[in-house]
Amino acid sequence: MRFFKKTSIDFMSRRRVWYAVSSLVILAGFISLAVKGFDLGIDFLGGTELIVEFSQPAPIGDVRTALERAGVTRAEIKAYGSDRNILIRAATVATVEGVAVGDRLREGLKAGFQDNPFHVLKEDKIGPKIGAELRRDAIYAIIASLVAISLYVAVRFKFAYGVGAIVSLLHDVLVTLAFVSICDGFLNLEIDQNMIAAFLTLVGTSINDTVVIFDRIRENQRIFKTMPLVDLMNKSINECLSRTFITNGSIFMVLLVILVFGGEVLRGFAFALTIGAVTGTYSTVYIASAIVLEMAQRTKAKTVMA
Repeated sequence: MRFFKKTSIDFMSRRRVWYAVSSLVILAGFISLAVKGFDLGIDFLGGTELIVEFSQPAPIGDVRTALERAGVTRAEIKAYGSDRNILIRAATVATVEGVAVGDRLREGLKAGFQDNPFHVLKEDKIGPKIGAELRRDAIYAIIASLVAISLYVAVRFKFAYGVGAIVSLLHDVLVTLAFVSICDGFLNLEIDQNMIAAFLTLVGTSINDTVVIFDRIRENQRIFKTMPLVDLMNKSINECLSRTFITNGSIFMVLLVILVFGGEVLRGFAFALTIGAVTGTYSTVYIASAIVLEMAQRTKAKTVMA
C-alpha cells in the first residue's frame, strides 16, 4: 500500500532551515537544564519514594506542613495525576534509614490528615550508591549504543554515512531530552530507568529508517551513476516516503494512545518515544542524509560511493 504515488519534493534545499530549528530546540533544552537541572527519578537519586492516594483532595502545602512536623524537612512533594494523588520523595537514605523514613512519612500523613485517609499506591527504596551506579550505567548504555550503531553503518556503507548516522542519533537524543526538560513542569516527567529505556528504543527505531534510506541511495547510485548526489538523495527519499509514513505513522499512533491512556507510570516512557518518533523521522532526512551531502560537497565530490 502506498500513500504517495509519486512525489518529487526537494528535501535537501530545506536542510539548513531544519538545522536552525533543531539548534533552537537543543539550545532551549540546554537553557532549561541549566536553570532547573535534571529531574531524576528515585532510581538514580537513591532514597525513598511514596505515591499516596487520599480520599479527598490534599493541598501540597498541607502535605508539606504535615511532613515537616514529622521531621521530614527536605522532601520533594508534587501532584501525581490528580489532586488526590501525591508523590513524595526523600532522597539519599540508606536501606535501614529508608525504612524509617518511609514509616515516618506515613505517620506524618496520618497525623496531619486524620479526616482524610489515604493508602499507598507505590513505595520504592534505593540506596544512594546503587543510584549512582545506575546513573553511570545509563550514560554508558546510551554512549555504547550510539557508537555501536554508527560503526555498523560506517562498515555497511561508508565513513560519511557513519558520521551522518551518529550526528542524527545524537540529535534525536538531545532534542528529545530538550522536550523532556521543557515539558517537565506540567507533565511531571523525570529521568528514570523507563526513560532511559525509551531513549535506547528511539535510537534503534531512528537508525532503522536511516538505514532504509541509505540503502535506497546506494541502490540508486548503481543505477543512476551520473546523477548529482543532491538529486539522487531527493529521489531516494521520495521513493521511501510512503514506507516512512506508514511505518513511523503507525508507531506514532500507538505511542500517542499509550501517552494519553497509559497513566503516570508510563507517561515518561511514552512521551520520550513519541517525541523521538517525530524527531527520528525528520532527522533521517534533514540531518543524517544532509550531513552526508555536506561532507560530499566539502570534498567537492559529486557522489559518495556506498
